Amino acid sequence: MNHYPLFLAMATVTVLSPGPGVLFTLTNSLRYGMRGALGGIAGIALGALVVAAISATSIGVVLSTSLLAFTIMKFVGAAYLVYLGVRMWLRPAVHLEALAVERDHRGGFFRRCAEGLSLQLTNPKAIFFFISIFPQFIDASSPYVPQFSLLVLTYSGLVMLIHYLYACTAERMKRWLHSPRGGRALSRLGGATFVVFGAMLASAGR
Repeated sequence: MNHYPLFLAMATVTVLSPGPGVLFTLTNSLRYGMRGALGGIAGIALGALVVAAISATSIGVVLSTSLLAFTIMKFVGAAYLVYLGVRMWLRPAVHLEALAVERDHRGGFFRRCAEGLSLQLTNPKAIFFFISIFPQFIDASSPYVPQFSLLVLTYSGLVMLIHYLYACTAERMKRWLHSPRGGRALSRLGGATFVVFGAMLASAGR
Protein backbone atom coordinates (compact mmCIF):
# COMPACT_ATOMS: atom_id res chain seq x y z
CA MET A 1 0.00 0.00 0.00
CA ASN A 2 2.04 2.92 -1.35
CA HIS A 3 -0.15 5.64 0.17
CA TYR A 4 -0.21 4.28 3.72
CA PRO A 5 2.22 6.95 5.10
CA LEU A 6 -0.01 9.67 3.67
CA PHE A 7 -3.08 8.04 5.22
CA LEU A 8 -1.28 7.80 8.55
CA ALA A 9 -0.39 11.50 8.43
CA MET A 10 -3.92 12.59 7.45
CA ALA A 11 -5.54 10.38 10.06
CA THR A 12 -3.19 11.68 12.77
CA VAL A 13 -4.00 15.30 11.92
CA THR A 14 -7.73 14.51 11.85
CA VAL A 15 -7.70 12.83 15.27
CA LEU A 16 -5.43 15.50 16.78
CA SER A 17 -7.57 18.42 15.64
CA PRO A 18 -9.93 19.78 18.32
CA GLY A 19 -13.45 18.51 18.02
CA PRO A 20 -16.31 16.93 19.96
CA GLY A 21 -14.39 13.73 20.69
CA VAL A 22 -11.33 15.54 22.03
CA LEU A 23 -13.43 17.78 24.25
CA PHE A 24 -15.38 14.76 25.48
CA THR A 25 -12.11 13.05 26.49
CA LEU A 26 -10.78 16.16 28.22
CA THR A 27 -14.00 16.62 30.15
CA ASN A 28 -14.14 12.98 31.24
CA SER A 29 -10.51 13.10 32.39
CA LEU A 30 -11.17 16.18 34.50
CA ARG A 31 -14.45 15.01 35.98
CA TYR A 32 -13.67 11.32 36.53
CA GLY A 33 -9.88 11.04 36.45
CA MET A 34 -7.58 9.21 34.07
CA ARG A 35 -9.14 5.79 34.63
CA GLY A 36 -12.60 7.28 34.28
CA ALA A 37 -11.74 8.68 30.85
CA LEU A 38 -10.79 5.28 29.42
CA GLY A 39 -14.40 4.21 28.90
CA GLY A 40 -15.13 7.24 26.75
CA ILE A 41 -11.92 6.74 24.77
CA ALA A 42 -12.84 3.10 24.11
CA GLY A 43 -16.30 4.21 22.97
CA ILE A 44 -14.86 6.79 20.59
CA ALA A 45 -12.47 4.20 19.10
CA LEU A 46 -15.33 1.71 18.75
CA GLY A 47 -17.44 4.40 17.12
CA ALA A 48 -14.70 4.92 14.53
CA LEU A 49 -14.90 1.22 13.67
CA VAL A 50 -18.69 1.43 13.32
CA VAL A 51 -18.57 4.54 11.12
CA ALA A 52 -15.92 2.90 8.96
CA ALA A 53 -18.00 -0.28 8.65
CA ILE A 54 -21.07 1.74 7.66
CA SER A 55 -19.08 3.58 5.01
CA ALA A 56 -18.13 0.21 3.51
CA THR A 57 -21.67 -1.21 3.35
CA SER A 58 -24.78 -0.53 1.33
CA ILE A 59 -25.83 1.95 4.03
CA GLY A 60 -22.78 4.00 3.16
CA VAL A 61 -23.74 3.83 -0.50
CA VAL A 62 -27.26 5.02 0.33
CA LEU A 63 -25.95 7.91 2.43
CA SER A 64 -23.60 8.94 -0.36
CA THR A 65 -26.26 8.77 -3.09
CA SER A 66 -29.52 9.70 -1.32
CA LEU A 67 -29.98 13.38 -0.56
CA LEU A 68 -32.81 12.65 1.89
CA ALA A 69 -30.83 10.05 3.89
CA PHE A 70 -27.77 12.28 3.98
CA THR A 71 -29.83 15.29 5.09
CA ILE A 72 -31.56 13.35 7.88
CA MET A 73 -28.24 12.02 9.17
CA LYS A 74 -26.70 15.48 8.98
CA PHE A 75 -29.43 17.26 10.94
CA VAL A 76 -29.76 14.53 13.57
CA GLY A 77 -26.03 14.79 14.19
CA ALA A 78 -26.14 18.58 14.23
CA ALA A 79 -29.00 18.64 16.74
CA TYR A 80 -27.17 16.23 19.02
CA LEU A 81 -23.99 18.32 18.95
CA VAL A 82 -25.91 21.52 19.70
CA TYR A 83 -27.65 19.75 22.61
CA LEU A 84 -24.29 18.67 24.02
CA GLY A 85 -22.95 22.19 23.58
CA VAL A 86 -25.83 23.87 25.39
CA ARG A 87 -25.64 21.34 28.22
CA MET A 88 -21.90 21.88 28.61
CA TRP A 89 -22.24 25.68 28.45
CA LEU A 90 -24.85 25.66 31.24
CA ARG A 91 -22.94 23.17 33.40
CA PRO A 92 -21.35 24.79 36.46
CA ALA A 93 -17.58 24.74 36.87
CA VAL A 94 -16.26 21.53 38.41
CA HIS A 95 -14.36 21.85 41.70
CA LEU A 96 -11.69 19.50 43.02
CA GLU A 97 -13.70 18.84 46.16
CA ALA A 98 -16.54 17.37 44.10
CA LEU A 99 -14.31 15.16 41.98
CA ALA A 100 -14.19 12.19 44.38
CA VAL A 101 -17.99 12.22 44.75
CA GLU A 102 -18.46 12.20 41.00
CA ARG A 103 -16.03 9.34 40.55
CA ASP A 104 -18.06 7.27 43.00
CA HIS A 105 -21.56 8.09 41.81
CA ARG A 106 -21.53 9.19 38.17
CA GLY A 107 -21.85 6.08 36.02
CA GLY A 108 -19.18 3.59 35.09
CA PHE A 109 -16.94 2.39 32.29
CA PHE A 110 -19.73 1.05 30.07
CA ARG A 111 -21.90 4.13 30.46
CA ARG A 112 -19.09 6.42 29.32
CA CYS A 113 -18.20 3.93 26.58
CA ALA A 114 -21.78 4.19 25.29
CA GLU A 115 -21.61 7.98 25.46
CA GLY A 116 -18.34 7.99 23.51
CA LEU A 117 -19.80 5.61 20.93
CA SER A 118 -22.94 7.72 20.40
CA LEU A 119 -20.85 10.87 20.14
CA GLN A 120 -18.51 9.38 17.54
CA LEU A 121 -21.44 8.16 15.44
CA THR A 122 -22.50 11.80 14.99
CA ASN A 123 -18.99 13.28 14.93
CA PRO A 124 -18.65 15.25 11.66
CA LYS A 125 -14.90 14.67 11.59
CA ALA A 126 -15.26 10.90 11.62
CA ILE A 127 -18.27 10.82 9.30
CA PHE A 128 -16.75 12.99 6.61
CA PHE A 129 -13.32 11.36 6.93
CA PHE A 130 -14.64 7.86 6.29
CA ILE A 131 -17.19 8.83 3.63
CA SER A 132 -15.12 11.27 1.60
CA ILE A 133 -11.41 10.78 2.41
CA PHE A 134 -11.04 7.15 3.47
CA PRO A 135 -12.20 5.57 0.16
CA GLN A 136 -9.45 7.40 -1.72
CA PHE A 137 -6.84 5.20 -0.03
CA ILE A 138 -8.40 1.93 -1.19
CA ASP A 139 -6.64 0.38 -4.18
CA ALA A 140 -9.32 -1.17 -6.38
CA SER A 141 -6.78 -3.52 -7.95
CA SER A 142 -5.88 -5.12 -4.60
CA PRO A 143 -7.94 -7.26 -2.17
CA TYR A 144 -10.39 -5.02 -0.33
CA VAL A 145 -10.65 -6.62 3.14
CA PRO A 146 -6.94 -6.50 4.09
CA GLN A 147 -6.69 -2.84 3.05
CA PHE A 148 -9.88 -1.89 4.84
CA SER A 149 -8.84 -3.70 8.02
CA LEU A 150 -5.38 -2.13 8.10
CA LEU A 151 -6.63 1.41 7.55
CA VAL A 152 -9.53 1.18 10.01
CA LEU A 153 -7.46 -0.42 12.76
CA THR A 154 -4.80 2.23 12.20
CA TYR A 155 -7.36 5.00 12.65
CA SER A 156 -8.85 3.42 15.77
CA GLY A 157 -5.39 2.85 17.22
CA LEU A 158 -4.56 6.51 16.66
CA VAL A 159 -7.78 7.47 18.44
CA MET A 160 -6.81 5.39 21.48
CA LEU A 161 -3.25 6.74 21.60
CA ILE A 162 -3.97 10.42 20.94
CA HIS A 163 -6.99 10.61 23.22
CA TYR A 164 -5.01 8.89 25.96
CA LEU A 165 -2.34 11.60 25.60
CA TYR A 166 -5.05 14.28 25.73
CA ALA A 167 -6.44 12.73 28.91
CA CYS A 168 -2.96 12.66 30.48
CA THR A 169 -2.50 16.34 29.63
CA ALA A 170 -5.84 17.23 31.18
CA GLU A 171 -4.95 15.26 34.30
CA ARG A 172 -1.77 17.31 34.72
CA MET A 173 -3.64 20.59 34.26
CA LYS A 174 -6.64 19.68 36.38
CA ARG A 175 -5.81 22.02 39.28
CA TRP A 176 -6.13 25.06 37.05
CA LEU A 177 -9.03 23.64 35.05
CA HIS A 178 -10.91 22.74 38.23
CA SER A 179 -10.55 26.27 39.57
CA PRO A 180 -13.69 28.42 39.13
CA ARG A 181 -12.06 30.34 36.28
CA GLY A 182 -10.55 27.29 34.57
CA GLY A 183 -13.67 25.17 34.96
CA ARG A 184 -15.87 27.95 33.62
CA ALA A 185 -13.51 28.51 30.68
CA LEU A 186 -13.55 24.79 29.84
CA SER A 187 -17.35 24.60 29.98
CA ARG A 188 -17.82 27.73 27.86
CA LEU A 189 -15.14 26.78 25.32
CA GLY A 190 -16.38 23.22 25.07
CA GLY A 191 -20.03 24.26 24.82
CA ALA A 192 -19.34 26.87 22.16
CA THR A 193 -17.22 24.42 20.17
CA PHE A 194 -19.95 21.77 20.20
CA VAL A 195 -22.51 24.32 19.00
CA VAL A 196 -20.16 25.55 16.25
CA PHE A 197 -19.54 21.99 15.07
CA GLY A 198 -23.29 21.38 15.09
CA ALA A 199 -23.88 24.50 13.00
CA MET A 200 -21.07 23.52 10.61
CA LEU A 201 -22.54 20.04 10.18
CA ALA A 202 -26.05 21.42 9.59
CA SER A 203 -24.82 23.88 6.94
CA ALA A 204 -22.41 21.48 5.21
CA GLY A 205 -23.27 20.35 1.73
CA ARG A 206 -22.87 16.89 0.29
